[in-house]
Amino acid sequence: MKKPTRNVAVVAGAATAAFALAVSPASAVASTVWTVNPSPANFTAVNSGNVVLSVNGIAMTCTKSNGSGTMQSATGNPATVASISAIAFGASGAPCTSVLGNVTTVATTPWTVVAQDYTAATGVTKGYVGNVDAKVTVGACVFRVTGKASGTYTNSTGALAVNSLAGELTVVSSTNCGSAVPVGAKPTFKGTYLVKVAGSTTIPTIVGSNP
Repeated sequence: MKKPTRNVAVVAGAATAAFALAVSPASAVASTVWTVNPSPANFTAVNSGNVVLSVNGIAMTCTKSNGSGTMQSATGNPATVASISAIAFGASGAPCTSVLGNVTTVATTPWTVVAQDYTAATGVTKGYVGNVDAKVTVGACVFRVTGKASGTYTNSTGALAVNSLAGELTVVSSTNCGSAVPVGAKPTFKGTYLVKVAGSTTIPTIVGSNP
Protein backbone atom coordinates (compact mmCIF):
# COMPACT_ATOMS: atom_id res chain seq x y z
CA MET A 1 0.00 0.00 0.00
CA LYS A 2 2.86 2.37 0.68
CA LYS A 3 4.54 1.88 -2.70
CA PRO A 4 1.73 3.38 -4.84
CA THR A 5 1.52 6.32 -2.46
CA ARG A 6 5.26 6.89 -2.78
CA ASN A 7 5.02 6.79 -6.60
CA VAL A 8 2.22 9.34 -6.61
CA ALA A 9 4.30 11.62 -4.43
CA VAL A 10 7.27 11.35 -6.82
CA VAL A 11 5.10 12.11 -9.84
CA ALA A 12 3.48 15.05 -8.08
CA GLY A 13 6.87 16.41 -7.09
CA ALA A 14 8.20 16.12 -10.64
CA ALA A 15 5.11 17.86 -11.99
CA THR A 16 5.53 20.69 -9.51
CA ALA A 17 9.17 21.14 -10.47
CA ALA A 18 8.33 21.16 -14.18
CA PHE A 19 5.62 23.74 -13.59
CA ALA A 20 8.07 25.92 -11.66
CA LEU A 21 10.58 25.76 -14.50
CA ALA A 22 7.89 26.62 -17.01
CA VAL A 23 6.60 29.69 -15.21
CA SER A 24 9.84 31.09 -13.82
CA PRO A 25 10.93 33.00 -16.96
CA ALA A 26 7.46 34.46 -17.40
CA SER A 27 7.33 35.57 -13.77
CA ALA A 28 10.48 37.70 -14.07
CA VAL A 29 9.74 41.28 -13.10
CA ALA A 30 10.20 43.75 -15.96
CA SER A 31 11.57 47.24 -15.37
CA THR A 32 8.88 49.77 -14.55
CA VAL A 33 10.91 52.85 -13.61
CA TRP A 34 13.01 54.39 -16.36
CA THR A 35 15.60 56.96 -15.34
CA VAL A 36 16.92 59.11 -18.17
CA ASN A 37 19.97 61.25 -17.39
CA PRO A 38 19.81 64.16 -17.97
CA SER A 39 16.02 64.54 -17.89
CA PRO A 40 14.33 66.24 -19.53
CA ALA A 41 16.82 66.93 -22.29
CA ASN A 42 16.88 67.82 -25.96
CA PHE A 43 18.90 65.40 -28.07
CA THR A 44 20.36 65.10 -31.53
CA ALA A 45 21.08 61.87 -33.41
CA VAL A 46 23.32 61.25 -36.43
CA ASN A 47 23.56 57.99 -38.35
CA SER A 48 26.59 55.75 -38.02
CA GLY A 49 26.80 53.72 -41.22
CA ASN A 50 24.09 53.35 -43.81
CA VAL A 51 20.37 53.51 -43.06
CA VAL A 52 18.36 51.06 -45.18
CA LEU A 53 14.66 50.62 -45.88
CA SER A 54 14.01 47.39 -47.78
CA VAL A 55 10.75 46.55 -49.56
CA ASN A 56 10.28 43.30 -51.50
CA GLY A 57 14.03 42.94 -51.90
CA ILE A 58 14.52 46.54 -53.04
CA ALA A 59 17.00 48.35 -50.78
CA MET A 60 16.62 52.08 -50.35
CA THR A 61 19.87 53.29 -48.83
CA CYS A 62 20.74 56.57 -47.13
CA THR A 63 24.32 57.47 -46.27
CA LYS A 64 23.14 60.53 -44.35
CA SER A 65 20.36 60.75 -41.79
CA ASN A 66 19.75 62.72 -38.62
CA GLY A 67 17.08 63.37 -36.04
CA SER A 68 16.26 65.37 -32.94
CA GLY A 69 13.79 65.43 -30.10
CA THR A 70 13.44 65.23 -26.34
CA MET A 71 14.17 62.57 -23.72
CA GLN A 72 12.68 62.18 -20.27
CA SER A 73 12.34 59.73 -17.39
CA ALA A 74 9.17 57.65 -17.38
CA THR A 75 7.24 55.02 -15.45
CA GLY A 76 5.56 51.90 -16.82
CA ASN A 77 6.25 49.05 -19.17
CA PRO A 78 6.31 49.75 -22.00
CA ALA A 79 7.24 53.40 -21.41
CA THR A 80 8.01 56.24 -23.80
CA VAL A 81 11.44 57.63 -22.88
CA ALA A 82 11.94 59.87 -25.90
CA SER A 83 10.02 61.68 -28.60
CA ILE A 84 11.54 62.16 -32.05
CA SER A 85 10.23 65.49 -33.30
CA ALA A 86 12.23 65.60 -36.53
CA ILE A 87 14.04 63.04 -38.67
CA ALA A 88 15.61 63.49 -42.08
CA PHE A 89 16.85 60.97 -44.64
CA GLY A 90 19.47 62.03 -47.17
CA ALA A 91 21.22 65.39 -47.45
CA SER A 92 22.23 67.92 -50.08
CA GLY A 93 24.68 66.16 -52.36
CA ALA A 94 24.00 62.81 -50.68
CA PRO A 95 20.51 61.62 -51.63
CA CYS A 96 19.09 58.26 -50.62
CA THR A 97 19.33 55.82 -53.53
CA SER A 98 17.83 52.60 -54.90
CA VAL A 99 17.79 50.60 -58.13
CA LEU A 100 14.58 52.47 -58.95
CA GLY A 101 16.25 55.88 -58.59
CA ASN A 102 16.81 58.45 -55.87
CA VAL A 103 14.58 58.20 -52.82
CA THR A 104 12.92 61.04 -50.91
CA THR A 105 11.40 60.36 -47.51
CA VAL A 106 9.22 62.75 -45.53
CA ALA A 107 8.42 61.70 -41.97
CA THR A 108 5.27 62.61 -40.09
CA THR A 109 6.36 63.08 -36.49
CA PRO A 110 6.51 62.68 -33.57
CA TRP A 111 7.92 59.19 -33.50
CA THR A 112 8.55 57.65 -30.09
CA VAL A 113 11.33 55.69 -28.42
CA VAL A 114 9.73 53.05 -26.20
CA ALA A 115 11.61 51.10 -23.49
CA GLN A 116 10.63 47.55 -22.54
CA ASP A 117 13.63 45.70 -21.05
CA TYR A 118 16.94 46.71 -19.44
CA THR A 119 20.10 44.69 -18.84
CA ALA A 120 22.20 46.31 -16.12
CA ALA A 121 25.33 44.27 -16.95
CA THR A 122 25.53 45.75 -20.44
CA GLY A 123 23.64 49.01 -20.00
CA VAL A 124 21.39 48.09 -22.91
CA THR A 125 17.71 48.93 -23.16
CA LYS A 126 15.53 46.95 -25.56
CA GLY A 127 12.38 48.38 -27.04
CA TYR A 128 11.23 49.96 -30.26
CA VAL A 129 10.75 53.13 -32.24
CA GLY A 130 7.00 53.63 -32.39
CA ASN A 131 4.46 55.74 -34.22
CA VAL A 132 6.55 55.46 -37.41
CA ASP A 133 4.85 57.25 -40.32
CA ALA A 134 6.67 58.22 -43.50
CA LYS A 135 5.91 59.00 -47.14
CA VAL A 136 8.51 57.62 -49.54
CA THR A 137 8.89 58.81 -53.14
CA VAL A 138 10.94 56.95 -55.76
CA GLY A 139 10.40 58.46 -59.21
CA ALA A 140 6.65 58.27 -59.88
CA CYS A 141 6.15 55.70 -57.12
CA VAL A 142 4.84 57.10 -53.85
CA PHE A 143 4.04 54.96 -50.82
CA ARG A 144 3.40 55.40 -47.11
CA VAL A 145 4.87 53.24 -44.36
CA THR A 146 3.53 53.05 -40.80
CA GLY A 147 4.18 50.89 -37.73
CA LYS A 148 7.12 50.39 -35.39
CA ALA A 149 10.71 49.15 -35.54
CA SER A 150 12.48 47.14 -32.84
CA GLY A 151 15.76 48.44 -31.52
CA THR A 152 18.22 48.81 -28.64
CA TYR A 153 19.91 51.72 -26.88
CA THR A 154 23.41 51.33 -25.41
CA ASN A 155 24.41 53.72 -22.63
CA SER A 156 28.17 53.46 -23.15
CA THR A 157 28.06 54.59 -26.78
CA GLY A 158 24.72 56.37 -27.14
CA ALA A 159 23.93 54.06 -30.04
CA LEU A 160 20.27 53.70 -30.94
CA ALA A 161 20.36 50.62 -33.17
CA VAL A 162 17.13 50.08 -35.08
CA ASN A 163 16.56 46.71 -36.73
CA SER A 164 12.87 46.10 -37.40
CA LEU A 165 11.36 42.65 -37.35
CA ALA A 166 9.34 41.33 -40.28
CA GLY A 167 5.76 42.54 -40.05
CA GLU A 168 6.37 45.53 -37.78
CA LEU A 169 6.13 48.00 -40.66
CA THR A 170 3.43 48.01 -43.32
CA VAL A 171 2.85 49.83 -46.61
CA VAL A 172 -0.61 51.35 -46.08
CA SER A 173 -0.92 53.23 -49.38
CA SER A 174 0.81 53.00 -52.74
CA THR A 175 0.52 55.02 -55.95
CA ASN A 176 2.22 54.20 -59.27
CA CYS A 177 4.35 51.51 -57.61
CA GLY A 178 2.79 48.42 -59.19
CA SER A 179 3.91 45.08 -57.81
CA ALA A 180 7.23 46.53 -56.64
CA VAL A 181 5.68 48.15 -53.59
CA PRO A 182 2.06 47.00 -53.14
CA VAL A 183 -0.27 47.92 -50.29
CA GLY A 184 0.28 45.40 -47.51
CA ALA A 185 3.99 44.94 -48.20
CA LYS A 186 6.10 44.54 -45.06
CA PRO A 187 9.27 46.66 -45.29
CA THR A 188 12.19 46.37 -42.91
CA PHE A 189 14.25 49.26 -41.57
CA LYS A 190 17.81 49.08 -40.29
CA GLY A 191 20.14 51.80 -39.08
CA THR A 192 22.22 52.99 -36.13
CA TYR A 193 22.10 56.53 -34.74
CA LEU A 194 24.52 58.07 -32.23
CA VAL A 195 22.62 60.13 -29.68
CA LYS A 196 23.94 63.13 -27.74
CA VAL A 197 22.46 65.87 -25.61
CA ALA A 198 21.86 68.78 -27.99
CA GLY A 199 24.77 71.21 -28.22
CA SER A 200 27.15 68.99 -26.26
CA THR A 201 29.21 65.81 -26.36
CA THR A 202 27.25 64.28 -23.48
CA ILE A 203 25.76 60.84 -24.09
CA PRO A 204 22.40 60.45 -22.32
CA THR A 205 21.72 57.26 -20.39
CA ILE A 206 18.60 55.18 -19.84
CA VAL A 207 18.39 52.89 -16.79
CA GLY A 208 15.48 50.59 -16.03
CA SER A 209 14.70 49.45 -12.48
CA ASN A 210 11.94 48.41 -10.12
CA PRO A 211 10.92 50.38 -7.01
